[in-house]
Amino acid sequence: MRSKYLTFLLLLILGSCGVVKKKTTYGSDRTVSVPATSVDSLPDKYEAPKPLPKIKKNDPAEDIIETAMGYSGVRYKFGGTTKKGMDCSGLLYVSFGKHDIDLPRVSNEMAEEAKKINLKNVDKGDLLFFKTSKKGKRINHVGMVVDVNGPDIRFIHATTSRGVIVSSLNEGFWNYSFVKAARVL
Repeated sequence: MRSKYLTFLLLLILGSCGVVKKKTTYGSDRTVSVPATSVDSLPDKYEAPKPLPKIKKNDPAEDIIETAMGYSGVRYKFGGTTKKGMDCSGLLYVSFGKHDIDLPRVSNEMAEEAKKINLKNVDKGDLLFFKTSKKGKRINHVGMVVDVNGPDIRFIHATTSRGVIVSSLNEGFWNYSFVKAARVL
C-alpha cells in the first residue's frame, strides 16, 4: 500500500515539472498605439490638474507626527515609553522629546502646561485632552492632532484596548470625553 502512494506521489511530481517557455517581449521594439491628444482637441470643460499642496520643510509638527506614527500598532502598557508598550502620555512624551521639546510625563500635567486654544483653531501637532473616567475629575487621556479636514479632527493616541491608533474626534466616545485643545508648539 505504501509503495502505491510513493509511486503515485513520484508520478505526480514528475508530471508537474514540465518546462514552460514564456514568450518574452523585452527584446523587441516597443511601439505606442494610442495617438497623443493635442491641447486644442480637449473638451471646453477640461481643467488642468490642481497642483499638489506644498510640503512644509522643517515643520516641527510634521516631524513629531511622523515620529508618533512610527508607534502605530504598539500595544498599550501603563507607563510605557517604548515599542514594547506605550501609554497615551508616554507616546507624546517620547515623540516630542525626540525633537527636543520637553513635555511633562503625565497627561493632566501636560494639560496644565499647554496653552488652551479654541477647537476651531486646532492644527496638526496640537494636543487634545480627555476625561475618560466617569468617576475621575481630572484629565487622564491625551492625543495629538495628525489631520484636520473641516470638522473632522483626527488624532493619534494610545488606547487600552487597541494600542496606538488614529481616531476621529467625531467618534461618539471621544467627542463625549473631550475637555480641551491646547498648543505646545
